[in-house]
Amino acid sequence: MLARRPPACFTPGMREHGGTGSGGRRGQAERDAITVEIGYALCSAAFAAAVVFGAVAGPALLFALPGAVETVLVRGGGVLAGVLFAARTVSVLVRFRRAAQPSQPGRTSPDS
Repeated sequence: MLARRPPACFTPGMREHGGTGSGGRRGQAERDAITVEIGYALCSAAFAAAVVFGAVAGPALLFALPGAVETVLVRGGGVLAGVLFAARTVSVLVRFRRAAQPSQPGRTSPDS
């Protein structure tokens, strides 16, 4: 009869590598920083998308324009807002990820 391995959540290594105990790969401060950065990325992207949508589709919503022009402005504003939202979110998160990594991994600073 073969011995069964315990589930991964009960192996001793889990306590050492981010399981229920302390000493995980990411500290609480780093997880908090990531959460804040994601929130900032989403909020700033939503604001920028709303401004672009308002600028493009605003005239169609405020003034009586011909049907085709109104449709083009509203749909175009929606498409531009969606693209801007995605681009802004990705650019903020990529910039955050690059800033978190050292510029020269494995090298020590001259002060040490």
